[in-house]
Amino acid sequence: MLRRLHHDQPESFEFTPANQAWAEAQITKYPEGRQASAVIPLLWRAQEQEGWLSRAAIEHVADMLGMARIRALEVATFYFMFQLRPVGSAAHIQICGTTSCMICGAEDLVAVCRERIADRPHTLSEDGRLSWEEVECLGACANAPMAQIGKDYFEDLTAARLGEIIDAISAGETPAPGPQNGRFASEPGQGLTSLDSNGNEGQATHNASVQIASDAGDTLKRIDGTEAPLFTPWLGDGGSA
Repeated sequence: MLRRLHHDQPESFEFTPANQAWAEAQITKYPEGRQASAVIPLLWRAQEQEGWLSRAAIEHVADMLGMARIRALEVATFYFMFQLRPVGSAAHIQICGTTSCMICGAEDLVAVCRERIADRPHTLSEDGRLSWEEVECLGACANAPMAQIGKDYFEDLTAARLGEIIDAISAGETPAPGPQNGRFASEPGQGLTSLDSNGNEGQATHNASVQIASDAGDTLKRIDGTEAPLFTPWLGDGGSA
């Protein structure tokens, strides 16, 4: 797939003060002369701040790292995780279309996106709040079909449930991520059949990683300078994402 920069580009880009400090801290992780190794995390943070990567953002990161701008452009156009055109201001929905999800109904989810957001992927909805695309395997095969929205996985989806999630996001709500059929993580859909001596009493609502993100409020929100970097308790004071 040919990936080109968007035709309508902003004139400039600057990190917010918080993100600038974060970016400078990332650069110190690499030895002198190897600062270009930080290109992916810095491009990712620029995308989280703006929602997509503009030419100005790519060039700004390249200049920060002392690397040729074309090298940063090569990275941004190679990896499909980087959005080279504007995405929905409320959410960009990524539907997994690989084998497990395809077999379990991913095409129905795509149909919902075509009907509710835009007929073509990478196209903004009429109000500019939503966009969508089909992506390759997101690694939640046991919970197929699924979609990634922002930083969240929404698993065990149906077309009807995806429509409800779209309604919630459009209304400014933050729908709960994870399995949407009531099961816990990737347990058997019909409930536990072994190793269930403790039953389900006291079982957490989310698995550990989802719970940490939920506790930190680190879900659909963009990293726009108002959101503190995620603190990872088990890494100590220096363990921020």
